[in-house]
Amino acid sequence: MKHRDKIEIKGLRIQSRVGVPDEERANTQELQVDLLIHPAASLQALSDDIAKTIDYYEVSKQIHCVAQAGSRRLIETLAEDIAQATLDFEGVEQVEVEVKKYILPDTEYVSVKLHLAQKA
Repeated sequence: MKHRDKIEIKGLRIQSRVGVPDEERANTQELQVDLLIHPAASLQALSDDIAKTIDYYEVSKQIHCVAQAGSRRLIETLAEDIAQATLDFEGVEQVEVEVKKYILPDTEYVSVKLHLAQKA
């Protein structure tokens, strides 16, 4: 049976230019990202050695870089870009990304969720 260990980054606040109308993309807006990383190896085998795990601080820095690179019309595209950048880290087998956008009146947020895995 495959292990079910996970590393979670929850509520990461990022700045990005995203939106369908040009006016919405004219300025950055704050979004929130929740990330669930499925490592390829069990976390029990780490022996308290950071070199053996996925450095979530480095992952969070990369997410900020991805979010600030260019502009996008869809948060779906941003979620895919974040997921792919996370899969590029050594030891990441799968990733689940949720991007929350605070745009619609009378709602807490709108979000998209995406799940990507390494290609076999």
